[in-house]
Amino acid sequence: MDNNYLLILAVLVGCLATTVPVFMALFFTGMIGLVYTVGIDPQIVVEVLYRSMDKFALIVVMFFVLCGNIMTTGSIVEKLIKTANVLVGFLPGGLAMAGVLACGFFGAISGSTVATVVAIGGFMIPALIENKYDEKFSVGLMTTAPILGVIIPPSISMILYAMVSNDQLEALFLTGFIPGLLIMVAMSFYAYFYCKKKGMTKQPRPTLHEAYQVIRESIWALMLPVIIFGGIYSGLFTANEAAVVACFYAFFVEICIHKDMKLKDVKKVIVGSAVTSATLLVIVAGASVFGEYLTFEQIPGKIASLVVQNISSPWVFLLSVNILLLFIGMFMDIISATLILTPIFLPLLSKFGIDSMHFGLLMTINLGIGYCTPPLGVSLYISGATVDRDILYVSKAVIPFILIQIAILMVLTYWPDLVLLLPRLIYGYQ
Repeated sequence: MDNNYLLILAVLVGCLATTVPVFMALFFTGMIGLVYTVGIDPQIVVEVLYRSMDKFALIVVMFFVLCGNIMTTGSIVEKLIKTANVLVGFLPGGLAMAGVLACGFFGAISGSTVATVVAIGGFMIPALIENKYDEKFSVGLMTTAPILGVIIPPSISMILYAMVSNDQLEALFLTGFIPGLLIMVAMSFYAYFYCKKKGMTKQPRPTLHEAYQVIRESIWALMLPVIIFGGIYSGLFTANEAAVVACFYAFFVEICIHKDMKLKDVKKVIVGSAVTSATLLVIVAGASVFGEYLTFEQIPGKIASLVVQNISSPWVFLLSVNILLLFIGMFMDIISATLILTPIFLPLLSKFGIDSMHFGLLMTINLGIGYCTPPLGVSLYISGATVDRDILYVSKAVIPFILIQIAILMVLTYWPDLVLLLPRLIYGYQ
């Protein structure tokens, strides 16, 4: 390996191993690579930073962040959980299954795993424990189920992947529905049999009138994902416009219908969303500088050549990538990893005949699982704080659920037709 490459690798690993923020680590490493090893004018870096921010797709991310914050401030989340509970709460493990279903509902609006853990996990973990569910089971389930936030569309990581790969965003979104449903069903079955074996008491079955009342009360909240996806796939508006429509609808419902958000709360919600969006944007900026260095040095092409020389089977390649991404997910957040790794892997896909949208879904699931794996899995820390437990306790609690998700990941890895079924049916994607 070239000495310059070793220097850049050492700087990047050294920064990430210390308390240097990820965006600064990527920026400094890319800056050193471009100015010191490539020898370009530092002013070019400024242009790279500007270009990285001048992307229309980032508007979608910011508005879905805002929409998620509106829901957590108001009562939409509570109503989604009530609806999920009335649908499955009377079954063995019904409250746990309701938590998984609620993560699916919330993920279909927010696009973020962290937001789902905070909103649904923060509510459901204490509720499960209060209803005599095993604490470790409750923590494990509600730490891992929020992965649905990045799998079920709209997904912030999918938006960023499409931005780099130039895949059609609406079609890429469709790849997440079936995998998300599979994960919901698998985790719900586990909860059902686990709680039945433990002899958990069931909640009384709601009458038709009670179920009707809950759904009627929640209808405005339930219409939000219908408006988002109905508008996108009917052609009424684009994914970009859907994010804006979702925000206005959520504001209207919370302020005028539910009346659980006051006008004075609007400023707090907008400022909080701006801070979250700014955090994301600086990561995009830092990753773009590092990505520019990779492009100048033609590193993606060199890695592609090296991999092709040593791996001839697409099956082996996909297995190797899954292992690599699961490992990377332990140490790097999904946004940074998507922006850095996508340009590296894209040249390899055509060599092995792998569809880029299929690969985008696999990358999303792999890195999404990283939210629940030590040492840097954010979801572990959020759930641990909810029950005042350390990361070791939470890490043990999530093991059975992570194994379920990895098993589904392997099915999706070697069954691309299942992943691409909806894009082919709706868009005629080949």
